[in-house]
Amino acid sequence: MSQPSSPVRILAYDHIGIRVSDRDRAMSFYQSLGFIERARFPLHEANEMLSPDGVRINLIFNGARVPGARNALLDAPVKLPGMTHPAFVVADLAALQAWLTERAIPITEGPHPIGPRRIALFIRDPDGNVLEFNQLMEGNTQ
Repeated sequence: MSQPSSPVRILAYDHIGIRVSDRDRAMSFYQSLGFIERARFPLHEANEMLSPDGVRINLIFNGARVPGARNALLDAPVKLPGMTHPAFVVADLAALQAWLTERAIPITEGPHPIGPRRIALFIRDPDGNVLEFNQLMEGNTQ
């Protein structure tokens, strides 16, 4: 039996919240990726960061420091439900790969194709949060 569709139109994706344990360390890492802090929300222990092309993230500054930056959703043997990673679209994955290598930021997976529409590589931030970067294949941007 089909479900009735929602009367609410989802118009766009706004941002993702990324919980981190060390504000300064996280700010430095995400700023190196090109994000700039645009707003602070002290009551929520968070901020809003914006890329030059308008991609938004929120850093949430109340994470517990975990030795070895283990990711509770991805590194534990029991796979709990939850958001595992944001995925960003980039114009030139090879340029990103070279930049990451120059800065000794480890690529944890890829680059490799995922389906017919994208090539992806994955890294982790200093807290072990996974970040996916995709270059869309010519003619497969949908």
